[in-house]
Amino acid sequence: MIDLMQTIINIFLPPRCLLCGKILSEHNGLCADCFQKIQFVSEPQCARCGHPFLSETENFAAIHQLCGHCLQEKRPLFKLRRFAFVYDDFAKNLILGFKFMDKTLYAETLANMLRRAGTDIWAQKPDLLVPVPIHRRRLVERRYNQSALLVKYLAKQTGIAADYTTLQRIRYTVPQVELSGAARRNNLRHAFAVKNAAVIRGRKVVLIDDVETTGSTLNECAKVLKKAGAKEIYALTLARPIK
Repeated sequence: MIDLMQTIINIFLPPRCLLCGKILSEHNGLCADCFQKIQFVSEPQCARCGHPFLSETENFAAIHQLCGHCLQEKRPLFKLRRFAFVYDDFAKNLILGFKFMDKTLYAETLANMLRRAGTDIWAQKPDLLVPVPIHRRRLVERRYNQSALLVKYLAKQTGIAADYTTLQRIRYTVPQVELSGAARRNNLRHAFAVKNAAVIRGRKVVLIDDVETTGSTLNECAKVLKKAGAKEIYALTLARPIK
């Protein structure tokens, strides 16, 4: 009966590509043309941060499994960091629509991409999925936290528990996109806090966000989670710019 009802619905309201509106044969989010425009990350990549090795020099470095940055990092905050695709002009339009233009229908499709990108993280058997929080003032302005929506679907897909309240943004800050370098780090200082350390203590936590640019936001979140006693911290984001 349910299949019949869905068939009838599809006749009058056929599934469409979320981006271009092309009619699809199945509810898979994106048409083939739009899907191919996304630069998904694949091997070879840094074993710790997930940065792809693109040049011949980097491919040689892949023998060591770590990129230059991670080789120099003495005390990494994250055990693993992964992202689904490269932040280019096409990805920018996709994410901005999801983040600022009420395109919340993108959430399930984007969460599917995160699930595939996080294969190495799931193998570590994490305990909690935690979205990067936004300040309550910004939540009122925007009406939703895009990272929390990703966690909602990702928790269903992976079976990993989600926690939306323990990590909090306690200070309203200027949007990171308006700043650069040291200003980004200073802007986020003391902006996050853990409400109940008992929820975090001894747990393996996966931080979820839409875009990682300089990493300042994820780093600040990781610091307070470490202080609260997190056993291991992972980061999983939709996109990251590649230089």
